[in-house]
Amino acid sequence: MTLDVKQSNAKPMTDSVVNLSAKKIAGQLIMIRMPSTSLDAEMAQFLRDNHIRAVCLFRQNMVDAQQLSKFTSDLRDVMGPDALIGIDQEGGAVVRATWVPQPPAAMSLGASDDPALCRAVGAAVARAVKSLGFNWNFAPVLDLNNNLDNPVISERSFGSDPQKASRLALAWMEGSLSEGVACCVKHFPGHGDTNVDSHRDLPTVNKSRAELDAMEFAPFHIAKEAAPAMMTAHIVYPALDADYPATMSKKILTGILRDEWNYQGVVITDGMDMHAIAGRYGAGKAAVIALDAGADLVMALGTRETQIETLAALTDAIQSGQIDAAGLQQRLARIARLTQQYPCQQTGFQIAYQTEAQDVQLMAEGWKRGLTPYHNPKAPAPGSKVRLVISANVVSDGVSEAGIRSEKVTAMLSEIYDVDTVQFDRANEFDWSALPDDGRFTILASTIRLRYSEKIRREWKPDLHLVLWNPFQSLDIQSPALITYGFATPAIAAVAAWLRGDIVADGKLPVAGFDA
Repeated sequence: MTLDVKQSNAKPMTDSVVNLSAKKIAGQLIMIRMPSTSLDAEMAQFLRDNHIRAVCLFRQNMVDAQQLSKFTSDLRDVMGPDALIGIDQEGGAVVRATWVPQPPAAMSLGASDDPALCRAVGAAVARAVKSLGFNWNFAPVLDLNNNLDNPVISERSFGSDPQKASRLALAWMEGSLSEGVACCVKHFPGHGDTNVDSHRDLPTVNKSRAELDAMEFAPFHIAKEAAPAMMTAHIVYPALDADYPATMSKKILTGILRDEWNYQGVVITDGMDMHAIAGRYGAGKAAVIALDAGADLVMALGTRETQIETLAALTDAIQSGQIDAAGLQQRLARIARLTQQYPCQQTGFQIAYQTEAQDVQLMAEGWKRGLTPYHNPKAPAPGSKVRLVISANVVSDGVSEAGIRSEKVTAMLSEIYDVDTVQFDRANEFDWSALPDDGRFTILASTIRLRYSEKIRREWKPDLHLVLWNPFQSLDIQSPALITYGFATPAIAAVAAWLRGDIVADGKLPVAGFDA
């Protein structure tokens, strides 16, 4: 059905919008996730029928470079040259393509405090994902690490200082953009000062506008001229809008971001399937409110049923004039500009990614430079008898990739020491006092994101704490620690080099609240 402006109170449409059906416009204003590792005929037809040109792929969509390159190529063939194929390749534990050179986490780069290194890493990440067929990366994170109890940001942030974090993040972004991959900074207006994961519930940040301007807002305001896209946060900021989270707030997305800051890039929501939104408002209703508030793209990452519900709700809202015609034209124009500046290109992995060897070396160096000592950690002498205490295995939390398997840490240590490994399934149920008192040097390797409980804080006293994921765990265990900010293969290799005495750890924690 062609849109009939006489049936609504909307402003007159421009020709380019008049000639599009409400259904076609709706399809161009959402991004969806894919259900499998290949594009079958039925899914291809769904994309065509609904005029969808934006998808985001996750780890469950990926097997290897050959499969993924074929998948993105097929998606581009169906969605056309203006396709947006997105990925979360931040670095650290939030990466989707795990076989390409593994970038250091943002906080690792913050610990080394080197904009040139950040730019090089951002460029290398872009080269890798571009070779796989992606043209949009949902990174870097501009959230500040100003809440040590934050359950979802942690090492994904460059640090707690707005100016320093912005300088490093923008250097990372500059590297990515130089290689032809669009960035999307997140999560506007700031997810750092929360102690709730918006994947599971709706956080609130009770700060005044002045406080937000000084901290949370600052990196996004600094980045507003350079960032081609911003992702919204599912967080309520009562001082700005007591009724809606930022994702659905016209006061924030239009009033502040568009009108006050004059931001001209694409605004995309975080996943609308997250419980903070879908569990409260319903996917379709929330999508309409988000677009009306000022978002350009709605990330409809739920099931096929959720995607259909979202498309139907948006189609009705467009047809009725609930979302005005001029606004629709502006949204389509901003999205078109993004696809023109960062086109989705057909590339073959083995041909396109010719700097892989150099990028592997770059990432390894980056992880080494981020190694951070806490309370003067000392490595046992090579050949010593050590006892490793470690979680058996760590599954994905839905945001990050699955943590490192205990066998890999044991294997690394076994190349240097005589290792006895003790595994636990649940940290809170582990009896530290049951460990043999046989003189072995005890190493706790933390491979989980969750913080340790007060009980564990009182009982766990290893000789050395290897913090292989969440740096804030070093606050929980009263022992000397070595912090890596991640568990990628080059991070573990950096730990081994430190244990052998081949390198020193001279990273500086880029977060306020840690003692020396």
